[in-house]
Amino acid sequence: MSANGSSETGCRSEVRPSNNSCSQKELSVTASVISMTVGIFSNSLALFILIKSYNRIRIKSKASFLLFASSLVITDLLGHLINGSLVLLVYSFHKKWETFDPHRIVCSIFGACMVFFGLSPLFLGSAMAVERCIGITRPIFHSTALASHHMKRLLGLVWLLASLVAVLPVLLWRPYKVQSSRSWCFFHMEEPKDWLDVLLPLLFSMLGLLALVLSIVCNALTSCALLQARLRCKHHCRGTSYHIEMICQLLAIMLVSCVCWGPLLIHVIMVSTRAKDERASSSLLMMVRMATWNQILDPWVYILLRKAVLRKIFMLFHSCWGPKSHNLHRWQRSMLHSSMETSNSGAGPTDCRCHSRLSLPNTSNMC
Repeated sequence: MSANGSSETGCRSEVRPSNNSCSQKELSVTASVISMTVGIFSNSLALFILIKSYNRIRIKSKASFLLFASSLVITDLLGHLINGSLVLLVYSFHKKWETFDPHRIVCSIFGACMVFFGLSPLFLGSAMAVERCIGITRPIFHSTALASHHMKRLLGLVWLLASLVAVLPVLLWRPYKVQSSRSWCFFHMEEPKDWLDVLLPLLFSMLGLLALVLSIVCNALTSCALLQARLRCKHHCRGTSYHIEMICQLLAIMLVSCVCWGPLLIHVIMVSTRAKDERASSSLLMMVRMATWNQILDPWVYILLRKAVLRKIFMLFHSCWGPKSHNLHRWQRSMLHSSMETSNSGAGPTDCRCHSRLSLPNTSNMC
């Protein structure tokens, strides 16, 4: 997306270079509209699925997970609506910020929204990973100490922290700056005036990277705990299928966040701590475009990685592998049995109940 301030009349009347720039602008507008439309449709579909599951489920830990997942999808949906509308507003005025935003109010709102809707999914993903890690590795503590109102407070704190980081430049009189492409606003990273101009983008990047690292660590611990439970309970395990569903979704969210947001967060650190570089500015825009795919891919994690879809995938693998895959067939029957059991009972299942020698005290209260 190149800097382009020409009007449509100028595009039609000038020579070929201007026509090329105008066609590039139209291509950028079309790409923004398509991205916004696909994102709104994907998040709306995922939100419908999650709300339907949330109203039907009676397992406490699953309800907490669905609360965070629904909040994540709602945040992504609002991000597409608000940021997409601001981008279209900028293009409707041909990126002439002096005309429609002389006091830089729209730019401040745009920059704050970019930061808020960027950090919120990362914070929510890490909060979901921590919640599942506690729920699986410390089920009694999760069942007794972490009530639903605690989850809602944690959700509010996540949004509050992202909001504070977003409005911090405005509060410190370091307003957001129109970037070199003149199509979006972000931190003042080129030729910083003092240490605050360096600190603010570094704070944004370090918090985002910290959330990613926390998600990786918690998801790794959760996956190891589930694997150990499955290996211990070789005879019969109940109530673990929805754990497997949630950890598959968490791992997919973590992978999407690392691929989409990791390059941008590292690039912001590099740009804000070195001298101005024109190539760095253009690559920053490319990283931002990559990060916007996080809000498009997140909802498809909940659409595709559901228990019913996972069961069909395993059935397909089973039919391809033939009768030799006895363990897969056993997993499938256990998954079907536990899904029927949890849908007919309101009791929270344990992370692994064995009918062999393994038993845990007070297992009916575990989540």
